[in-house]
Amino acid sequence: MKNFSLIGVAGYIAPRHMQAIKDTGNDLVAALDKFDSVGIMDSYFPEASFFTEFERFDRHISKLKYEKNKHLDYVSICTPNYLHDAHIRFALRQEADAICEKPLVLNPWNIDALAKIEKETGQKIYNILQLRVHPSIIALKEKIENGPKDKIYDIDLTYLTSRGNWYYTSWKGDKSKSGGIATNIGVHFYDMLSWIFGEVKQNIVHVNTHDRSAGYLEFEKARVRWFLSINYNVLPEVIKAKGQRTYRSITIEGEELEFSGGFTDLHTVSYQEIIKGNGYGLEAPRQAIEIVHDIRHANPIGAKGEFHPFVKKVLANHPFLKR
Repeated sequence: MKNFSLIGVAGYIAPRHMQAIKDTGNDLVAALDKFDSVGIMDSYFPEASFFTEFERFDRHISKLKYEKNKHLDYVSICTPNYLHDAHIRFALRQEADAICEKPLVLNPWNIDALAKIEKETGQKIYNILQLRVHPSIIALKEKIENGPKDKIYDIDLTYLTSRGNWYYTSWKGDKSKSGGIATNIGVHFYDMLSWIFGEVKQNIVHVNTHDRSAGYLEFEKARVRWFLSINYNVLPEVIKAKGQRTYRSITIEGEELEFSGGFTDLHTVSYQEIIKGNGYGLEAPRQAIEIVHDIRHANPIGAKGEFHPFVKKVLANHPFLKR
């Protein structure tokens, strides 16, 4: 049985980590979050110690080690994006491996710095990249690898997931903390595309605001027009009429990629692989981190070149976005 701690237990994604720790037969010994609405812990690890102050959490971990000879094997990190780097460093200082949610870090050079600490401590840093263990995505990767070697695939990626006004007040609405919507809601798609279609050759941004982002990515084996939004008004009318607030579509050569199901146990599968030593390490997400970093700092060009069909609609409704 491995000993885990969890930083960021009050958030949306934390229950999937607690479920994964439980499903793999391990123990959560301590958790930290500045918010105390964590009753969900009772469903998984009611005996785990909980702290709202980092100093007391840190002290407790030290006491477990030196007074009870209980050593942490892993620190799971589900905190706001801008804190991932610091909390990974904490895990490695505790002589524990780090398991971190996406995005691993906000900037490519953060990976380089963490690599030095990883080497110095001998510990490992793992990133949860659950789309890489999704059966439909694995099948797609195999199909591409076994397909024509010189084929370049045309892909449209559309992800619209409406958020209320709370979003802009939270850390997610602060680009310096979340990295913006391309980082916050898009990084796992960019990782999946990188994993399947190879190195990035071109990264063009057409629109990039607080609530929508669009661009064109060219990989070794794919041309991708992408559009992301958290604004309800951008949703197609047919989706609104159904009372839905989310729309997700990935088409490859005009054919829809169906992967809406099969998400329930992907964190557990990820944890199983990590514990076996087969998880996705520090270098795995590098290209996705480079992509979102470049999007964040790009100068949007408007409706020019290869752009997603939604771009013209957005620019027509918001002339101030035109360049």
